[in-house]
Amino acid sequence: MNRRRCATAAITVVCALTALASPVLTGAATAAPLPPAPPTLPEKSLEEVRKEIDGLYRQAAVATDAYNLAEEQTKEQSAEIVKLARMIVTGREKIDRLKAQAGAAARAQYRNGGLPDDAQFVLTNDPQLFLDNAGRLQQGQKATKDLLSEMTLTQAELTVYAKDAGTNWTKLEANRVKQAKAKKDINDKIAAARKLESELEAEERARLLRMEEQEQYKAQTAWLDTGVLDGLDNTATARGKRAVEFATAQIGKPYVWGAEGPGSYDCSGLTQSAWGAAGRAIPRTSQEQWRLLPRVDIKDMRPGDLIVYYKDASHIGMYVGNGAMVHAPRPGRNVTIAGAGSMEILGVVRPE
Repeated sequence: MNRRRCATAAITVVCALTALASPVLTGAATAAPLPPAPPTLPEKSLEEVRKEIDGLYRQAAVATDAYNLAEEQTKEQSAEIVKLARMIVTGREKIDRLKAQAGAAARAQYRNGGLPDDAQFVLTNDPQLFLDNAGRLQQGQKATKDLLSEMTLTQAELTVYAKDAGTNWTKLEANRVKQAKAKKDINDKIAAARKLESELEAEERARLLRMEEQEQYKAQTAWLDTGVLDGLDNTATARGKRAVEFATAQIGKPYVWGAEGPGSYDCSGLTQSAWGAAGRAIPRTSQEQWRLLPRVDIKDMRPGDLIVYYKDASHIGMYVGNGAMVHAPRPGRNVTIAGAGSMEILGVVRPE
């Protein structure tokens, strides 16, 4: 009987404890549910990755043009500020010299009782001496007037120089800000493109390169099928030949944004350097080369001419004849020969 009571009591205690514990466990489970599994994102195809990488490098090319233009303008404004500073120094030296001359004239007038030396001669009672020195007095008056006029003009010039220097300084600082922003944009886009490439397996990277080449081959074939080469003159001028020889001699050197040689180039740095070697100075960026150089119809293209690509003129290469061009493609690539129609052509310019 006692055993039965003890067993019953033990069961009762266990049941009570179980009943007390159950709400706590249930409440705890309700208060902290497991987070839902994140949705599975569809994987990008290699073609989508290729287009994204190509887009990032294109954006980097646009930013590179902006950087190069800002850098060119910064150089020009720095040179102009130095030139104006020299003019200001020269002007101040001239003002000091004119002031010294004016001071000497004033001291001479004071010593002669308020009259210059020539006026003393005019006041003589000798008629002949008066006639001899009347002309000298007129010359002295003119010299004094000219001296004051020159001082006034020089001071006005100094004011203009100082204003111009201030304007150029403001532009210089604005272009430095543009350079810094463009530099950040370039680095960000290149870093994003390289990150995408680095996430690919070696086999995928090889396939990506083949896809790029196939895309370029398809574009080049379509371009050639238009008959664009029919009747094209492959004869370069003497200057054009020198430009082509320089550009092709750089094959194998790496693309580096903002580079103008001799160890590396960006696209417009290569074309500018090539034509510079041929004795013709041309603008620094592909957009400025497109904007400022004479344009020619593609059917009149000849070796040495520059082919501008894409609607924003963000890339440029040099035609070398037989449907080919030499260019610095993009970061991670070297200066190379490619089909002239392997990218979207905007137009052709001729530096000479």
